Amino acid sequence: MQPHPPSGEQHEIRDGDQVVVVAEVGATLRTYSTSGLDVLDGFSVDEPSSAGRGQVLAPWPNRLDGGRYAFDGRPGAAAIDEPELGNAIHGLVRWLPWRLASKSGEAVALACVLHPQPAYPWRLELNLEYRVARDGLEVVAHGTNASAEAAPFGIGFHPYLTMGIPVDDVRLTIPASRRVTTDDRALPVGEEDVAGTEFDFTVGRTVGATRLDTCFTGLARGSNGRSRALLESADGERGVEIWADEAFGYLQAYSGDTLEPASRRRQAVAIEPMTCPPNAFASGVDVIRLEPGASWSGAWGIALRQG
Repeated sequence: MQPHPPSGEQHEIRDGDQVVVVAEVGATLRTYSTSGLDVLDGFSVDEPSSAGRGQVLAPWPNRLDGGRYAFDGRPGAAAIDEPELGNAIHGLVRWLPWRLASKSGEAVALACVLHPQPAYPWRLELNLEYRVARDGLEVVAHGTNASAEAAPFGIGFHPYLTMGIPVDDVRLTIPASRRVTTDDRALPVGEEDVAGTEFDFTVGRTVGATRLDTCFTGLARGSNGRSRALLESADGERGVEIWADEAFGYLQAYSGDTLEPASRRRQAVAIEPMTCPPNAFASGVDVIRLEPGASWSGAWGIALRQG
């Protein structure tokens, strides 16, 4: 290991043969394996995260048109970190150091303060707990507005799930009735029903040649309020499930068609729980309004399926 890994201090937690590593930089979910098999297509300790792998996306997930928005008359101006499309992307905390708040053998909690700045002129306090148990990994997130004025808020997470085989041969289930349609800059222009289209994964099917960089909504939920998306091997012998509670109304799915190097393309599917759609700070769609001192919380996780 390098004396100073690019992703900072490494926090390992485990339960039985499940091993999870969370990095200091961005509170990033760097690796997750069970019985020696990778659950995530993560990244090595001697490199930084690429393409959002395992990162926390706050105070907004996904893209923001030109990095510009206004909330209650207060403007925000974020750096354009997706220059090829002219967007700001994935918020402001994914490259910040997160302070270790607590740690045990099976859990780690990290905290971060986002101080007021041109891109987000409010003080936001974030806390995350990663906990691994017999049936998988649970992530609980909290956000608090520590400003004197109301603040906009959104959050998402960016795990890449893998079956160890190309995406084309993977069976995918996404319990969504609609998808967000986008323009050539990957910004929303509307919504459409997925029924009868190549984006209908409600009953589960092989991905095949479908290219995904798609935001799904209209999520079906169980009696506990959770939505569940599933990635399975073609024979159904192994599966990885992303679940998210009612705080997350959107799932972004990305099949990695534009990754660099090209050898990493279509080797995993990012399934990203999000509280709001792309460009929400500009459109106002499902932006969470946090009054002074108010807090938000939500939970999502990864469940393992065998046989």
